[in-house]
Amino acid sequence: MYLEAKETARLYKLLSEKLGSDTTEAMFKYIDNKTERSVEATIKTLATKDDIASLRSEMKDDIVNVRKEIAENKTETIKWMFIFWVGNIGATLAMMLLLVKK
Repeated sequence: MYLEAKETARLYKLLSEKLGSDTTEAMFKYIDNKTERSVEATIKTLATKDDIASLRSEMKDDIVNVRKEIAENKTETIKWMFIFWVGNIGATLAMMLLLVKK
């Protein structure tokens, strides 16, 4: 940290000699403001522990809902398969009876 402050002071001195103190001051303020806004924007996009906890909670709820839907669909599928089998057996028996009668 100390080295950075020393380098910044040296840079400020060199730029002040070339550009003048007003221009150098304005340039440093601009860079500071730009850096501060960039850091603030980055901080806003970072997830906090609360964000992660709420996301986990939502995911658990979603997983439970998906499991319920799978179970309901499985039951529904078995029901329709049974109806199909009964109909298929009925049709097969009817065909066999027709063939036996002839």
